[in-house]
Amino acid sequence: MTALLHAWRAGDQKALDDLLPLVYDKLRRLASRYLRAERGGHTLQTTALVHEAYLKLVVADIPWQDRVHFYSVAARAMRRILVDHARAQRSARRGGGIPRLPLEEGLLMSTDQPEYLLHLDEALSRLARHDDRKGRMVELHFLGGLSFQELIQALDLSLSTIEREMRLARAWLRKEIAGQTGHAP
Repeated sequence: MTALLHAWRAGDQKALDDLLPLVYDKLRRLASRYLRAERGGHTLQTTALVHEAYLKLVVADIPWQDRVHFYSVAARAMRRILVDHARAQRSARRGGGIPRLPLEEGLLMSTDQPEYLLHLDEALSRLARHDDRKGRMVELHFLGGLSFQELIQALDLSLSTIEREMRLARAWLRKEIAGQTGHAP
């Protein structure tokens, strides 16, 4: 997959055509994971989210490193699409208080509460600025669907380091969201 990513970056259209079947199922699983946490009747379907994210990836000028990097960027693109959708909902609605919601293990929040999703997105962005490794770890694990074993390989860290840093990252995110919303998640 890494060779195809590099060939695609170099302008080989056939590499892009060969890459799609390799990544499509994983992208659908990522999109499905995001959308499982969404409210019923959400206007985006799994296929639509995959296609919208894929279109963003195809036109992006990104120096692909490997498959982990690709899925990380894909997860980020899906997150951006859902955040943009939440912003559009917020603009249309403008009102209501922010209810207390748990910071779920998967960090996937319902866009029934677009304000909360926006606060989560802002907190994740601040975490990445504050500690890039923790930000990347959260994104790869929760949003990109990588297991701890895959994180060990991708980031060249020990299991104990990953477990410790994920606990710290979750606590940091809870604190940040509580500071934004006035409610502890």
